[in-house]
Amino acid sequence: MKRLLDKKGMKSEIAYNGKEGLDMFSKSVPFYYDFILMDVRMPVMDGLEATRAIRSLRRYDAKTIPIIAMTANVFVGDKDECLASGMNAKMTKPIEPELVFKTLLSFLTKKD
Repeated sequence: MKRLLDKKGMKSEIAYNGKEGLDMFSKSVPFYYDFILMDVRMPVMDGLEATRAIRSLRRYDAKTIPIIAMTANVFVGDKDECLASGMNAKMTKPIEPELVFKTLLSFLTKKD
């Protein structure tokens, strides 16, 4: 995913588990990140738990940052579970590059 984003000139950072992602967001200045691509299944803290933790932070951007699930789970209930955790959208692996950019662009244009 990082290489895909790099090819489009997007700067990205990698968290290797949900806790690390939560810590990176928590320690960043508000509005540093434009969106979060969140793997649902990760060690230490999964993506659903990390999303709920981000949404509960006491900072405005924690409530508004687009969080997009990336998961191999394809069942209907999986999307509902992602949305219920506070995620804004779900993309199924294997990721289709054009769908990734279409989804990201839709959230970035909403910010403008």
